Order: sequence, then structure tokens, then C-alpha cells
Amino acid sequence: MPTPPRSLTGLRSLGATGCSVSALGLGLAALGRPGYLNLGHGDDLDGARDVAALEALAHEVLDAAWRAGVRYFDVARSYGRAEAFLAHWLEARGIAPDDATVGSKWGYTYTAGWRVDAETHEVKEHALPVLRRQWRETRTYLGDHLDLYQVHSATLESGVLDDRRLLAEMSELKREGVRFGFSTSGPDQATVVRRALDVTIDGVRLFDAVQATWNLLEPSADAALAEAHGAGLGVIVKEAVANGRLTDRHDDAVSADRRRLLANEAARLDTTIDALALRATLARPWADVVLSGAATPAQLRSNVAALEVAWDDQAAEALAAVAEEAEPYWRRRSDQPWT
Repeated sequence: MPTPPRSLTGLRSLGATGCSVSALGLGLAALGRPGYLNLGHGDDLDGARDVAALEALAHEVLDAAWRAGVRYFDVARSYGRAEAFLAHWLEARGIAPDDATVGSKWGYTYTAGWRVDAETHEVKEHALPVLRRQWRETRTYLGDHLDLYQVHSATLESGVLDDRRLLAEMSELKREGVRFGFSTSGPDQATVVRRALDVTIDGVRLFDAVQATWNLLEPSADAALAEAHGAGLGVIVKEAVANGRLTDRHDDAVSADRRRLLANEAARLDTTIDALALRATLARPWADVVLSGAATPAQLRSNVAALEVAWDDQAAEALAAVAEEAEPYWRRRSDQPWT
């Protein structure tokens, strides 16, 4: 007998972590630094690129998210000042640690120096000294609000899943009460997820959650994420609107047929393309929380409308045709400019 769909309102469990999350979360990748690779990001900021203006915008979006019932918030050490912006907002609004669930990530260092035209925006290094340094930094900002600490973009190439000293350090922190997860990127996401499920220290699985990309264009990790969910890991989905490619602003002639299909289904269900894309992701039975990457209150409200979309089998069947092969999808993503 099929499992009935979960309600999209209220709170649900993040796997077996003991954390409660809303179906829709908010990621601050586009709000913690002046440059990001989402389509039209520079236009979204509308000149709000200095620290104070960007923090004010971040707080506006966080306020809109809170009013909409969002209770999961995602940041990272490499998201510029996202941890600080979130921490200041939590304190200013008097939000207690038990009232929201917060995840952050380690493994990338922000190097852009608050410049949009920087040659390198972040540097990846999954090494023990980086974990120790960034763990102290994250705890300084988020303190008791931190619920989940994730390896940022774990890959087979980085060696993070085979570094026994590094894994032992995380295991020691886990014994002290830290929940560990990992995020993935790239065409080998499914392989990484399955490899991470096998990482144990003294017979105990190290990772409590996984954050991965799944969207209508890039669904290749579907089966692996279902396996992770079945094993008790919390599953967080990022890039559900494909960094802007699954929104009304994407009009690339190369993707005209896909866009037409998306627009037709959005019109049939009386919604927008971004809300349709998010609703498709929310419909995955293994998805505990799906992140909005909204950079403005208006985008946040449009994303939240996904919770009301009357998703059906017709939409699922029609939109299966927009999927791309994983390799070209990720090549295209890597070519998107930071603005």
C-alpha cells in the first residue's frame, strides 16, 4: 500500500535527527554575500551590496519566511556573512533555539573579499584544520541555535569520506551531541550519497542528514535519496529552481521546449514556474525540507505559493520530459556567471 503524502503545513521530522522542520526552508546562499550565480542575482539586490544594506534585505526575507511558517534555515561558512546575518536576526526577533532548526556547513572558505568581480569566490578544502577552525567560527555565531553541521559539497575527489582522522574528529563531536550531515553537488551525487551511508565509526553511522540537488531538470539522485531517507537520514533539497532556470526569468532559446512545457503546466495549475518547480520537489516522498533560495520578499512569497499548488499525476507525467542528463546540467551550472 503506498505511503500517503505528508502534509505541507505544520512541522515534520527531519529523518531520525530529532529535529522538527517545515516543509519549506530558507537558504541564505544568495543573501549573505554580494555576488552569487543565480540568474538575475544582481538585479535582485538592486544596489543593496554593502554589508548593512544586504543584512537589512536578509532580515526582510527572513521576516517574510517566518510569517509564512518557515522554520528551517540554512547557511554556511562560505556564504559571506550569512551566519552572522542569521544570528543577528534570531537574537533581534527573540527566537529561541527550540523554535527554529538551523543548519550550517563547513569545508569552503569565502575568499571574494565582498567583491562581485572576484576571480575566486570560495575555496574548498575538506581538511582537519579547516573543520576545527570553521567549527569554532560557526559556534561563535550560532551557538545553541545550531542543530546540524554539514560537510559542504562532499565528493569522492575531495577525499572527505575516506579521511579517517577527519571522520574520527567528527565522530568525537557527534558523541558530544553534534548532528552531522553532508551536502552534495555534481553528476555523481547518487554515488556520494550511497558511499556516505556506509561511513561508520565504531559501528555507528556518522551522518544524520543529506542535502542534495534535486529538481525537474536534474533528478538523477532520486533513488539514492530515497535510500537515504529509508535509512533514517534527514533529506534536505537544495536548488529546486535550478539557480533560476526554473523561474519565469529564464528565457534561453536552447530550452524553449522545456520552458513551454513548464509554462503550460503552470498555467493549468494556476501558478508560477518557480512554485510549480518547488511543488514538484515537495512531492518527492523522501524530501523532508525543500529550500527556497529567495533573495527578495517577493520571491519568497512566490516560492511559498508552492505549498498551495494542486500537484497531480498529470503534472508529474508531463514534467518528467523536462529532465536533462546530469553531466550537461552540471556543466551549464558551472558556467553561470556570478552577479
